[in-house]
Amino acid sequence: MVDASDLLVEGPWHHRLVAANGARFHVAEAGQGPLVVLLHGFPQFWWAWRHQLPALASAGYHAVAMDLRGYGASDKPPRGYDPFTSTADVAGVVRSLGATRAVVIGHGWGGWIAWSMPGLTGSLTHAIAALSMPHPMHWRRSLLHRDRRRIVKELLRLQVPMLPERRLRRGPGVDDALAAWAGPGYPDAETAHRYRSAMQVPFVAHTSLEYFRWAVRSLPRRDGRRFATVLREPIPVPVLAAHGEFDPSSVSAWSDPAQGRHPLVTGPLRWDVVPGVGHFLPEEAPAWLTATLIGWLDELRPW
Repeated sequence: MVDASDLLVEGPWHHRLVAANGARFHVAEAGQGPLVVLLHGFPQFWWAWRHQLPALASAGYHAVAMDLRGYGASDKPPRGYDPFTSTADVAGVVRSLGATRAVVIGHGWGGWIAWSMPGLTGSLTHAIAALSMPHPMHWRRSLLHRDRRRIVKELLRLQVPMLPERRLRRGPGVDDALAAWAGPGYPDAETAHRYRSAMQVPFVAHTSLEYFRWAVRSLPRRDGRRFATVLREPIPVPVLAAHGEFDPSSVSAWSDPAQGRHPLVTGPLRWDVVPGVGHFLPEEAPAWLTATLIGWLDELRPW
């Protein structure tokens, strides 16, 4: 068994716990300036942003990578793995850090939360970057496409009680997820070890899967319909969207990169496809992503 304190890796950042939305959240933070909140995906934790944290701090930003509810050193309550709670968690962290506005950058499931922030938290969200995650409404519709059968099969497999958790805790589930979604050469041995260890923290193997379970089980329910109603409203804030060339989570029909358009974004949109990499952009393409984020953020100042 791994203790959550083992995930507090030392580096050019500092760790602390922040009270927000009735829970405690671990954050790794660096720098001073406008607040930039970094949200990791599955099966990761805050450490996924280790390349971007010091670079954003050096560029004049208060960079904060948080462990999502149910991950890492954050609280792991039995409930609250829906986007209404997740966005309230992020908004609460922003306010607890003394800010009234923030740019929210999310990868994978963190990208799902980032897409949801403008509609569910209002003016608190100055802009969003969604990496390796299509807009939730396009993600939902894409499940009906014939070429998405593998992803649908995997989502259904995760609905089974206990067995997916057991594979994650024992290691093969983490290795399989990283290999299935990555581009060539990812992950290295240290990265794989870090994420296997993170899944052995008590309760994480279960709580990390609850996000996927809500996404599927909510489809016919009232809370799922309420979420869809909110997310159908166009996003008025600036949006940066990107995915890797080999990322199986990408949905080519949800945007027109050549024209820079998205049917659910009315704010300024930048769209990038990163060649030669897969799903895990913060680690597979750290130099590209860091430079892109800093250039994009500089254009958004002040907030």
